[in-house]
Amino acid sequence: MKSAQEYILTLSCPDATGIVHAVSGLLYQAGCNIVDSQQFGDVDGDDATGRFFMRVHFAAPPQLADTATLAALFGHVRKQFDMALHFHARAERARVLLMVSQHGHCLNDLLFRVRSGQLAIDVPCVVSNHRTHEELVKSNSIAFHHLPLAPGADAAAKQAQEAQLLALIERERIHLVVLARYMQILSPQLCTQLAGRAINIHHSFLPSFKGARPYAQAHARGVKLIGATAHYVTPDLDEGPIIEQDVARVDHACSTDEMTAAGRDVECLVLARAVRWHVEHRVLMNGHKTVVFR
Repeated sequence: MKSAQEYILTLSCPDATGIVHAVSGLLYQAGCNIVDSQQFGDVDGDDATGRFFMRVHFAAPPQLADTATLAALFGHVRKQFDMALHFHARAERARVLLMVSQHGHCLNDLLFRVRSGQLAIDVPCVVSNHRTHEELVKSNSIAFHHLPLAPGADAAAKQAQEAQLLALIERERIHLVVLARYMQILSPQLCTQLAGRAINIHHSFLPSFKGARPYAQAHARGVKLIGATAHYVTPDLDEGPIIEQDVARVDHACSTDEMTAAGRDVECLVLARAVRWHVEHRVLMNGHKTVVFR
């Protein structure tokens, strides 16, 4: 079957017997071909949610080849198991808005991955509160939007800037916002509006080394592991559901600059993985955690 007829089904529901059988059986009866299927039941442990999660990559025959028809097909099963269920056309590329301040390593890495075909997304525009990376963005034939926010700006100025951002997100039909080292705190209202579709990246020293020059602080303490965390944005600063993390080992011979460079490499890798997994519909929310089908 052609790729245009391939879909990703993601679902979560209270764990129960027969879910996999019901889903796979219905797809089989409808003439669909399952390419890949993964599932997870969160039923063990003190903080278990008792929910079941599933991701199915399948190919559908022409008469079922749209998400509305597929959703209708699953109407009974959805009600039977109380499912939160979504269909995604695999051929549809996510439209991603990137946000950056003055550190451009994550921005540059993502743009390279898009340009080289390693990351199957469309980036219609980049937003920044500085003009530092304007030429880089324009050299990739991408629109650059400068939305400045002065240091110590009051609530009204921040609200006006975020209103411009939201208008851009709506106008460009953005599916995902990526804070590629965007060094401004989003308002709780904006975080709520972007729930589940905004990803942030930060170094893993928090909460130990806060504020300016965290790598210098870590170097002064003789840290041996450095890393990064990619997570969904929530009103709780840097505490959203974690998508991906990684670390790199350093030692006493590393200078602050070498440690910073190693840390930025890890940030790029972790953010790229998180973005790819999100747009491939591999990340499902599980309360304050995530289930990631790799």
